[in-house]
Amino acid sequence: MLTAALHTARTRWAAFVGSFVALALGVGLIATMGLALAATLDAPERGPERFALAPVVVKGNDTLRVPTPSGDRTRTLAHPGPLTPELVHRLAGLGPTTQDRSFPVRAHGGPQQLVGHPWSVAAFAPYTLDAGRAPNADDEVVTTGWARPGSRLATDRGPVTVVGTVTGRGFEDAVFWTDTRAARLSPAVDQLVVAADPAAVRAAVGPDPGVRVLTGRDRRYADPDPERDAEALLAVNALLGTAGGITGFVSVFVVASAFAFAVAQRRKEFALLRTVGATPGQVRRMVYTEALALGAVASAMGCLLGAYGAPRLARRLAEDGTAPHWFAIGDAVWPYHLAFWTGLLVALAGAVAASWRAGRVRPGEALREAAAETKAMTPARWVLGAGLLLAGLGTLAHALLTDPSDLLHRKTYTSRPMLFVVAFALLAPVVVRPLVRLVAGLPARLSGAGGMLVRENAAAGVRRTAAVAAPVLVTVALAGSLLGTTATLEEARAEEVRQRTTADFVITGGPGGFGPAAVEGVRAVPGTEVSATSATELHVLEEGVALIRSEARAADPRALARTADLPLVAGRVADLDDGSVIVTEEWERHTVGSTVDVRLGDGTPRTLRIAAVMSIGTGNNGAYVTPANAPGAPVDRIDVRLAPGADTATAATGLADAARQAGGTLLTKQQWVADSSPRTKRTTRTGFLLVLGIALLYTGIALANTLVTATSDRARELALLRLAGATRGQVLRLVAGESLTVVLVGAATGTLVAALNLAGIQGALRLLDAGGAIVVPWAALGATTASCAAVALVCAVVPAALGLRRRAVDPAGLRD
Repeated sequence: MLTAALHTARTRWAAFVGSFVALALGVGLIATMGLALAATLDAPERGPERFALAPVVVKGNDTLRVPTPSGDRTRTLAHPGPLTPELVHRLAGLGPTTQDRSFPVRAHGGPQQLVGHPWSVAAFAPYTLDAGRAPNADDEVVTTGWARPGSRLATDRGPVTVVGTVTGRGFEDAVFWTDTRAARLSPAVDQLVVAADPAAVRAAVGPDPGVRVLTGRDRRYADPDPERDAEALLAVNALLGTAGGITGFVSVFVVASAFAFAVAQRRKEFALLRTVGATPGQVRRMVYTEALALGAVASAMGCLLGAYGAPRLARRLAEDGTAPHWFAIGDAVWPYHLAFWTGLLVALAGAVAASWRAGRVRPGEALREAAAETKAMTPARWVLGAGLLLAGLGTLAHALLTDPSDLLHRKTYTSRPMLFVVAFALLAPVVVRPLVRLVAGLPARLSGAGGMLVRENAAAGVRRTAAVAAPVLVTVALAGSLLGTTATLEEARAEEVRQRTTADFVITGGPGGFGPAAVEGVRAVPGTEVSATSATELHVLEEGVALIRSEARAADPRALARTADLPLVAGRVADLDDGSVIVTEEWERHTVGSTVDVRLGDGTPRTLRIAAVMSIGTGNNGAYVTPANAPGAPVDRIDVRLAPGADTATAATGLADAARQAGGTLLTKQQWVADSSPRTKRTTRTGFLLVLGIALLYTGIALANTLVTATSDRARELALLRLAGATRGQVLRLVAGESLTVVLVGAATGTLVAALNLAGIQGALRLLDAGGAIVVPWAALGATTASCAAVALVCAVVPAALGLRRRAVDPAGLRD
């Protein structure tokens, strides 16, 4: 059988090209994703940056630590406290100290995330002057290269002159004042560099839980956003995990389908082998040997592709900022093993079902079995297809009845379509005939026999039609489900913001927010009602072991009631006070009047009474407290509602002047909704586009493989049409019409799968009291279908045209 398999593979190499390419590409993608994932898991630990040369750094504790029966739970605090003057004075007695202050700065034409520091801390990075000199006066500064010496800058801290520049180190855009001026701009001491023995520093600090003493690699926790690399790697891990999972599914699906179709097309060959005495086991072993040889070579080629592609993927992720700038592929070996053995398993799995059926043909029925297409729906296929369809519908219904918010999570709405995709692919032979008659119904009624032949040929060749429609189904279903779900959720979130905001104008600020004088300047505008709010966080321990972080806003309840319409299901906004909180139904405790233990944004423990409860919505409603429960949180947003009878133009002019003086931006309600509506994360959208691009590529390979093979095998049929009087153009139009019909059948089925998933999302939104309508990505669906149609036309018409170049009597005379 090994010799027969090798001879067969050599003489029918064209039938294996598509499977080989698809399998090699799939293994290459798995290896590439695996190598990149391995690099995120084995990343080097980042060292200190701002204080790389500092001996000891003392800072306020920015980590909330809550003991539980399962160990301590930690979270980063939103508003850590500064060092006390008493501690600063006590540490100064140990040796030389350098006070560090960090404060946001807004400069006209400068970077968005600009931060100010005293000049004396620059030496610890180290920052070194590459032009100009150090600042000596209050209006002199040094920048990290984004403004040149001699430049005059307008900042929210007053006009300054750039007298020097330092080489940027990549982790911040900074501006340095003199130590005296920085102390006036930001009196609080955020961090303190102490040139003393670490043990002596720890002894001076004592057991104060609000202070951290950092040495060695721990000094990185004094850097801006010390966890940014870890968070970036986590985002890359999620991106590659999602893309790799869906890509793996698509590759397995398409490769198995392509290989099964290639084997099914050879039923005449298997029948003849059975006639001359081959046993069913020998036939199966021959197919398995072919699959093994194909799988081994293709998998090896795929591993080489992965070794080539992974470094380039890592470099691209680092260049566009998705991954840290140092991200690179390591020396992990397990991704190669995973990819190789997965490819081999997929090749064998794709040959199992068809070879089993061919091996069961009795010798006396061999020729009849080979002469006609057999029934495509076997009992096993019925059971699997119906079972997966029922499982998909059942799990969807269960989620809607028990936890509809789970359907809005990325991991859920990216994996759930797979059940329906596989179910409809298995049941494709059942839906092919009615869909073909629906799609080709109108052309079949036109004059001439062309439309009727298109319909009947596509309906009669169920196996061929289903094999062509399957990859189109996968790509269209993924495009509709993934892009449609993200667009629907974005619309729902925008609708939430629109309904929640009753203010006519919103003034937004930068990272430093607005001071009391700026807020009072807005309040002074005649004919306005103002609500100044701050962003903060609350932490609550649920079920005794889970420390949950909840975004919150601090607001005056009376002003909040005038400028916002919260989606309350119980209680009143007016009942909010310094001893209470407004929560959502997602909280473990969400009964009005009950109490809940929380940690504030600075880690302070409080027991608050629940004043009101909001619906869950899309998960962005957060919580509300008064400013007394948001220590250290600056006002970052001012909502303004016009008083009855106020002149809109006059108020808008006054608000614009006040916003400009405060360094803020004035937005209308419509602009605010458009600007603030939560958007799908860039990494998520990048992952989805990557997945769809790969799926489309796979679809093209599968279509090319199936249609080229099927069209070549129809040479005798097409020749008979020529002998019956059809012109060459009519035959080619017939082939093109069949291809387009089958692609439309696959697109229609994929759209149905996407509709089922979007209906589930819409049902969840309704149950969660979230607005918004279903957003169908018609442009993406149309582009996907058009791409598949173009590939199908080329891969069907070109082989047919080449076959028709011979005399019609030659292929027509071939015996079947």
